Amino acid sequence: MFQPVLDPLGGSLGWSSLVAALPLVVFFVMLGILRIQAWLSALAALAASVVVAVAVYGMPVGQSLNSALLGALFGLFPIMWIVVNALWVYQMTVDTGHFEVLRRSFGKLSDDQRLQAVIVAFCFGALLEALAGFGAPVAISSVMLIALGFKPFKAATVALVANTAPVAFGAMGTPVITLSELTGLPLADVSSTVGRQTPLLAAIVPVLLVYLVDGRRGVRQTWLPAFACGLAFAVAQFVTSNYLSVELTDVVAALFAVGVLVVVMRAGRTYTPGGPAPATGSGGDAESGAGDGSAATGGSSGTGGPAPAASDSRTGPGTGTTTGTDTEVHDSTGAAVKAYLPYGVIILVFAVTQIPSVKTLLEKGSVLFDWPGLDVADPVSGKPVASTVFNFNWLPATGTMLLLSGVVTAVLLAVAPGVAARAYGRTLHQLRWAILTVATVLALAYVMNLSGQTSTIGHFIAGAGAALAFLSPVLGWLGVAVTGSDTSANALFGILQVTAAKNSGYQPELLAAANSSGGVLGKMLSPQNLAIAAAATGLGGREPELLRKVVGWSLALLLVMCVLVYLQSTPVLGWMLLS
Repeated sequence: MFQPVLDPLGGSLGWSSLVAALPLVVFFVMLGILRIQAWLSALAALAASVVVAVAVYGMPVGQSLNSALLGALFGLFPIMWIVVNALWVYQMTVDTGHFEVLRRSFGKLSDDQRLQAVIVAFCFGALLEALAGFGAPVAISSVMLIALGFKPFKAATVALVANTAPVAFGAMGTPVITLSELTGLPLADVSSTVGRQTPLLAAIVPVLLVYLVDGRRGVRQTWLPAFACGLAFAVAQFVTSNYLSVELTDVVAALFAVGVLVVVMRAGRTYTPGGPAPATGSGGDAESGAGDGSAATGGSSGTGGPAPAASDSRTGPGTGTTTGTDTEVHDSTGAAVKAYLPYGVIILVFAVTQIPSVKTLLEKGSVLFDWPGLDVADPVSGKPVASTVFNFNWLPATGTMLLLSGVVTAVLLAVAPGVAARAYGRTLHQLRWAILTVATVLALAYVMNLSGQTSTIGHFIAGAGAALAFLSPVLGWLGVAVTGSDTSANALFGILQVTAAKNSGYQPELLAAANSSGGVLGKMLSPQNLAIAAAATGLGGREPELLRKVVGWSLALLLVMCVLVYLQSTPVLGWMLLS
């Protein structure tokens, strides 16, 4: 059995930490500075981690390669098994035209661009994050905003900033599930703690979106529905993540938030003279990205009245009427029901799996075994580490439940088997590089964790003392800003956070959750998300302008999260972590 030593370089924890961090340096420099593809950067970092594991930590070559194999497999199952099947469900709705119906139904809820930003970028973006993640919310919601009359730069900015609070529970809870699996912390504890941090962001972000669209005037005129939406999302995210289902957290929160927003908007028309004030303005320098708080007008004169929502001539279930050069599509009630049906199916399937008898039955489909040829002991306790045990829970896995949801959806929507199969193949093709990247990043994480590199860095960081709780979200923020994935950031830094917490007297769940919660704020800065936003809105080459536009908001919200986590580590807000 291999037992790593925390300070292999001359008994110095500091020098050992510098060497242990080399794979991360390689990864971040290649990806963030040299702009080399993520999977190649991860592959180079993996090679560096194997060299450090063998040459510095004395890990046998066979065990180091074996740990990389186990990590890659974990990246494929259960992580990408979740993402592929979630995105497949979404892809079927696109291929059958039902996604267009859903998009139009959201666009018709309000003709006020400030509230459209909240509806589309925050609520619907959260639903997309829950189901697909990996850049889909930014790409799709930004295009939808342009269709509603937003100028491209403003649409991209709003979509980037909105893609924050839902990220920790994105892709059916993949980031927190990964964090739990790698750290050995109970999923319920990790989910519960994250669910007591990110809701604060959810309450703030919709009001921030209103400000981005229409400045202080927008906040003054529409703060109530925006805040009500954010608060509803926050409450639903807290309740679902703590007491109902990790996987359904963002789905429930998004649907509940948009429902509350609609109620408040309709109530506002009864007690506010003239109803909600329309977003107006000439658009100013919205396209340049300097921003003066004026609303994007989408080509309107900007002299008054509501900015018109751009009509949509794309096809889908429904009938169209033509006025001038515009085509307005009217969807039947049946078409609207079918558009929302896939999300209802997912909720129902996951709700059924929570029934004790069904849950017990599904658990019989789990195969738990020690990974052959991998015998590693904890560097401190000397006990075998839990991460060498592989849980092939093929039946109760979240990805399997999503596959079942997709099959049921295909049957209910009368999707031909060939269409469903082609959608699945197209999904695999779209995700091929993401699959390779995630598998490689998880291989890197496993080599660093099992060789002792992560433990060395964690023990060194524990020397930060009281500042550790304040700084812990920054690690997650950095990880996501570079990798573009909260899942990858949790894989890279999750065990490090737990190790540092145990050696500093903090609750491991608090710092592990802080890694994920802080990470969501790096999403808007990641090169991948910026490139996706620019490509989707026709702003190729203007990624630096988008970065300058959102970096201030990312840092400001990160500061809020750092303060929150620090206070949660003290008696001031420690009560928030109590069950």
